[in-house]
Amino acid sequence: MPEERGAAAVSPGTLPPGLTEEEAEELRLELTKVEEEIHTLRQVLSAKEHHASELKRKLGLSPLTEFKQNITKSWQDVQTSNAYLSASATLDDISSSEVYKKTQETLSQAGQKTSAALSTVGTAISRKLGDMSNYSIRHSISMPTMRNSPTFKSFEDKVGNIKYKVVGGKANGESAHSPNESNPMQDNAPF
Repeated sequence: MPEERGAAAVSPGTLPPGLTEEEAEELRLELTKVEEEIHTLRQVLSAKEHHASELKRKLGLSPLTEFKQNITKSWQDVQTSNAYLSASATLDDISSSEVYKKTQETLSQAGQKTSAALSTVGTAISRKLGDMSNYSIRHSISMPTMRNSPTFKSFEDKVGNIKYKVVGGKANGESAHSPNESNPMQDNAPF
């Protein structure tokens, strides 16, 4: 009787219904042969993999090089895929649309206005800080004195102008007015 391993280890007393002892013995022999072939193929595959590794080492191909090649090939496959081409065409259509161009122009103008406003504030702060360096520390110690100083008032006006340029007229329920106009509801808070 041949050696039984793995799934071939079926005892004769547990035969499935309708299977004779002779048929079970034939199946056991066939299973043993198939398992031996699988074992042999695994050994051959292992030897081939080892040989391939040696050849790659001699050629200077490292796993990192292979990884890079795989990534490059995958990216090329993605770029030629229908989904990528379709998405790319859609994005091209969007970027050439009038709505996109108008939005881009509006955002560009807003960015330019904000940049100009921030530049103005920076210049004003630098100039005013330079002016303040001429004052002694005693003159700038008290908060009410500082709040009523021309420098602080000028800074407050610049911040108001920036807000007006960036936000515009009505925002958050405010009425449209210039920050230089008097507003009876406004308290004397600096910001």
